[in-house]
Amino acid sequence: MSSKQGYLDFDEYIRQGEPDKQEKASIWKTAIGLQAVDGLKTSDYLIETARKHIEGEIDIDEARNLINNYYQSKAVREPDGECQEADKVSANITKILSTKTIDFSTKGYIALHRRIFDGVMKHAGQLRQYDITKKEWVLENDTVNYLNWEDLRRALDYDIEQERNFSYRGIGHDELIAHITKFVSGIWQIHAFGEGNTRTTAVFTIQYLRSIGFDVNNDMFARHSWYFRNSLVRANYKNAKMGIDYSPVYLERFFRNLLLGEQWDLRNRYLHIHPTEEWSKQPNLKETPTSTPTSTPTSSDYTNNKNIVRLVAAIGTEQRSVTELLKLVGLKDRKNFLDYSLNPSIAEGFVCRSYPESLHHPGQRYLLTEKGMKLYQKLLQK
Repeated sequence: MSSKQGYLDFDEYIRQGEPDKQEKASIWKTAIGLQAVDGLKTSDYLIETARKHIEGEIDIDEARNLINNYYQSKAVREPDGECQEADKVSANITKILSTKTIDFSTKGYIALHRRIFDGVMKHAGQLRQYDITKKEWVLENDTVNYLNWEDLRRALDYDIEQERNFSYRGIGHDELIAHITKFVSGIWQIHAFGEGNTRTTAVFTIQYLRSIGFDVNNDMFARHSWYFRNSLVRANYKNAKMGIDYSPVYLERFFRNLLLGEQWDLRNRYLHIHPTEEWSKQPNLKETPTSTPTSTPTSSDYTNNKNIVRLVAAIGTEQRSVTELLKLVGLKDRKNFLDYSLNPSIAEGFVCRSYPESLHHPGQRYLLTEKGMKLYQKLLQK
C-alpha cells in the first residue's frame, strides 16, 4: 500500500486495513475528494504525507506541519503552487473530521470555515461583505440568486435555530430526506463566504449528520463532491421564463444514496437544465430491470470484443477503481488492462469515469453508461 506517482489506493486500506487505518483512509479520501468542487488537485507530497499518517508514522498535527513547511520553501512552492490550497485544505479537513465534535451554531459554522481555510485564505472565517454571482455549467452560465450580504448572519441564525428545534421522531424516510435536503440546501444558498462555501457546507453536513446519529459514509462526498455541488445549484435555481423550477430532487437522491443505501446514478450530466435525451432520466441502478431493457437495443449497443464484455460484467451496477477491476477480471498487468480493456470500453461508450473532468482524480471510479447497462442486462439474461 505505497504511494506511487501521486497514487494511493485509499480503498485498499478501507477494505483490508485495521480499523484505525480504515477510518484515517476514509477521511483523507473525503478531504481530497472535496477539492474537486473547485477544480483543485493535491500534490504527490500530500499523498505521501497522507500515507504516513494512515500508517501511524505521524499524527495529524505532524502531517499538517509537514504540508505547511513544504510550502514555506520557495524552491518547491513555485512548481506546486496550484496544489497548495488543495493540500493545506485537505490536511485541515482531515484534522476536523478526525474528531466527532461539532459547534452547531452560526459561530460554529463560521469558525469551521476558518479552520478549513486556515493558512490558505486571508478572509478565512469572515462573512463576505459584497453580493456575488457565479456562472454555472449546469445552468448554461446562469447563476443562482445568492443571499445579499447584509442578511448573512441573520439567515444563518434562523436556519440553524430552525433545524435545532426540529424533531426527527416518528417521521418516515421520504420526509427525513426532504427535510435534510432543505436544511443543507438553505445553508449553502446563503453562501456566507466569498470562497469555500461548498467545502464548508459538506464538512458541516458530515459533522451534523454524525451528531444526530447517522452513520455517514464519507465515500459519498469523496466520490461525488462535484455532483453534490451541482445538485445544490439545481436545488436553488428557478427561471420562470424557461419553465424551470427549484429542483431539490437531485440533492435528495444524493442523500438517499448516503443515508438509505440507494443507488441513484450520480453523474453531473443528469443535472444540466437542458440535458440530452441520453441524460434526461436519472436511473436508480438498484431498480434497473434485469430482463427488459429501458429502450430498444440496437446492434451498436453490443460488442464482440471479449475484453469489453468481461469488463462490463465485472463493473455491473457498481463503481469500481482500477485496482478492484484488475482483481475482478483476474489480471495483474495494469498497462495491458488499460490498453486492451478499460480504454477501449470508454472509447466505445460502454464505460465512463466518475470524474470525467479530472482524469487523475484520486477517487476516480469507472461505471457503466446507459449503453453499457444495456449490454450488462443482456449478459444477465444469458
